[in-house]
Amino acid sequence: MKTVLTIQSHVAYGYVGNRAAVFPLQRLGIDATAVNTVQFSNHTGYGAWTGQVFTAEHIADIVDGIAARGVLPAQDAVLSGYMGAVELGQVIVETAARVKAANPKAIYCCDPVMGDVGRGFFVRPGLPEFIRDHAVPAADLMTPNQFELEYLTDRKVATLDDALAATAALRARGPRLVLVTSLTRSEADPDSIEMLVDGTDGAWLVATPRLTFDPPPNGSGDAVAALFLAHYLKAFDPADALEQAAAAIFAIFETTKRLGTRELQLIAAQDDFVDPPRRFTASRLR
Repeated sequence: MKTVLTIQSHVAYGYVGNRAAVFPLQRLGIDATAVNTVQFSNHTGYGAWTGQVFTAEHIADIVDGIAARGVLPAQDAVLSGYMGAVELGQVIVETAARVKAANPKAIYCCDPVMGDVGRGFFVRPGLPEFIRDHAVPAADLMTPNQFELEYLTDRKVATLDDALAATAALRARGPRLVLVTSLTRSEADPDSIEMLVDGTDGAWLVATPRLTFDPPPNGSGDAVAALFLAHYLKAFDPADALEQAAAAIFAIFETTKRLGTRELQLIAAQDDFVDPPRRFTASRLR
């Protein structure tokens, strides 16, 4: 059984951060150890919330307690998402290095949660720069959305060639594999949404129908990163992991739209994201 140490935000109500990642990981057979960087009442997309960002000392203390159980060598991956503050980011990057020192085969999957198209940046000042300068070189796998990819590479992405140039630029700085979790480009079908994975063994593109939401559910990037990582850890096949993740998140979106909620319906869709009713074939680009 594969194991993942996932360090992300936590909300009491809703599905973002670890709430969007832990259950999919577990449902797909991954043993997830969750460390929460924040505890909020709900995700910030509602415009109002309560709770707090945990201190770096608190997170480091939790990691020390986990390490004392002797389980770091058993971790196959570290997954990080919303960091909360630069000091927390430092602890997360150090924890990833600590796990990889204990298990040289472990990988660090960094979801560089910073912002999105339309919203811009929604993290504290200094975090985008920290992620760009410190998390990127430390990561083996990164899962940016299009907005985050453009920031991390200082490149505008409008076409497929732009996207591939940006992922290549990002890989040149550290990660051997980049998953773009949402890609909208000028030459694509406007009724579809795409995901792109680019690595040393090739690049693949997959498209799924675009479902409209008002407002769109938060947490989809968190869920996609977890779904992709879960499938990638099984065989280290990026094309298969891309197809599996695309089918799974589409199943979750379909259920969410059918039930008419703004929260991802992970529980209602659990059987469908494990065995999706619709499949989507990835096209090899190189």
